[in-house]
Amino acid sequence: MNEPISQMAEPSVPPQQAAAPAPAAGYSDSRRKSPFLASVLSAMPGLGQVYVGYYQRGFIHAIVAAVSVTLLASGLGSLTPMVAIFLAFFWLYNVIDAGRRAALYNYALEGGKELELPDDFQFPGLRGSLVGGVTLVVVGLTLLANTRFDVSLAWVEEWWPMAIVAFGGYLVYKAIQEKAKGE
Repeated sequence: MNEPISQMAEPSVPPQQAAAPAPAAGYSDSRRKSPFLASVLSAMPGLGQVYVGYYQRGFIHAIVAAVSVTLLASGLGSLTPMVAIFLAFFWLYNVIDAGRRAALYNYALEGGKELELPDDFQFPGLRGSLVGGVTLVVVGLTLLANTRFDVSLAWVEEWWPMAIVAFGGYLVYKAIQEKAKGE
């Protein structure tokens, strides 16, 4: 190992795994994003995601937070605690998501290939969705019945946990279906 540095063989790195060139000593890559700053900016939901470059996700987060705050301000009766808990967890998720996306962005800049960056939020195409379509039809008809025909929505306060039960049943069904395909 006493060979001069100029005579030492450089390790062979396949082109797809080649790391980005390291910045000179004392300098950092100006494209890096601060996970701390991304998290702090997410005190305003979505702003941290926009800072990192996930514009669509950032705007979606801002819209979800605005709709939740608007619903809370309009008064939802006994559903208020449920929406408030959702908003608190969503806000926390938003802050953590921004920090993690900034860290993953920096990791990718350093040439990290072992970890795939998550795909950004994408709207579904025009292909159909049975579960989504039925859900939208039921919610739309329920709201129409309330606004057009003054049908009470008091039953929603008592029966909303059935949505969680139905979603859990769907997940169990899909898991059994996938297990049957694997065998």
